[in-house]
Amino acid sequence: MTIRKRTPQPGSFLATHGESIIRDAQRELKSPARRLFGQRLLTLGGIALLSGCDLTNDKAVNTALRRISFFNDDVQALLFDPNKLAPTYPESMITRPFPFNAFYDIDDVPEVDAATYRLQVGGLARGKRVWTLDELRALPQESQITRHICIEGWSAIGHWGGVRFSDFLRRAGADTSARYVSLRCADNYWTSIDMPTALHAQTLLTLTYDNDVLPPKYGFPMKLRMPTKLGYKNPKHIVAIEITNQYPGGYWENQGYNWFGGS
Repeated sequence: MTIRKRTPQPGSFLATHGESIIRDAQRELKSPARRLFGQRLLTLGGIALLSGCDLTNDKAVNTALRRISFFNDDVQALLFDPNKLAPTYPESMITRPFPFNAFYDIDDVPEVDAATYRLQVGGLARGKRVWTLDELRALPQESQITRHICIEGWSAIGHWGGVRFSDFLRRAGADTSARYVSLRCADNYWTSIDMPTALHAQTLLTLTYDNDVLPPKYGFPMKLRMPTKLGYKNPKHIVAIEITNQYPGGYWENQGYNWFGGS
């Protein structure tokens, strides 16, 4: 999670950040035809047309912007290339120290007991439902040095190691034709991602950072690392994974943040 501690007000994010949501959608419209469509649609008048709203009050504007945000999700999903890899970097470019960031202070990082920890797998999965840390560490491990990009405007390069998420999902008997993967965490955070991103080659169920056990401040016992997603889509302290066709939402997504959150 990459959002510093704050107390969001219901509906206020859309009113404040509506222009950035629209800019994101416009940026994603790559082809000439889509650019023309975006130029005509992604204006205040286009929002009214798309949403069917009379934009004369805050509630109507928020409703319209939320629909634009859903539209932006669809556009990003359409343009997402599951075979395109995010850039990787040499060790010399690792950001040291890698910054801590969460919706709480560092003193509030949850303490998870490695000996009693169990990862629960639920929903549309017919394989092993409960995993210990030792079992996860016994699976084939990979590593990557990739850039973490925060919605707040900063980025940092880190060295992550763990299990390729697509391999884990298949070992857990997950239905990889399902639409969503929902993740819940020991710090009461939750988020969800689309299945194509879950199966991306660089999506990693990380157990280590910089060749050592993942520190609590970075998400012990595990963090889902996705260099194709913004930081708030990369949950820490994961305790449960659910495969589902029902839209799960997320902690920040339910408060107005873009759900797809990536490229």
